Amino acid sequence: MSTTRVLVLNGPNLGRLGSREPDVYGSTSYAGLVERCTELGAELGLAVEVRETNSEAEMVGWLHEAADAETPVVINPGAFTHYSYAMRDAAAQRTAPLVEVHISNPYTRETFRHTSVIAAVASGTIAGFGLGSYELALRALAEQLTTR
Repeated sequence: MSTTRVLVLNGPNLGRLGSREPDVYGSTSYAGLVERCTELGAELGLAVEVRETNSEAEMVGWLHEAADAETPVVINPGAFTHYSYAMRDAAAQRTAPLVEVHISNPYTRETFRHTSVIAAVASGTIAGFGLGSYELALRALAEQLTTR
């Protein structure tokens, strides 16, 4: 049985999980997130590669890479969610499912977080379930890939 490659892309400050605002983002480290995603991916028949960047240009490049290779994506754009039209345009070029995730629920936070420029070009959005948002996104991707 072959496995489908999936990119889990994380935007700015997500590498600081565990120490960054644990009351909002929890106490699990970024390494813990990587472990959870890769383990669940293996259970679902997905070869998950988790990446994190504070660079908008690097994120755009990764989205181009995914589009060119028809690679499904789970993306937590972080702060880029609210203003990065370059990232939105790169995500719009997707050739496979793309699920936007957020650890917290942006609609329960500051008003500027209520807008996502990515949501309109994503297959779906999952938010507010802590790191479980990633697990739900991977399960949704696996389901979409089996019904494609």
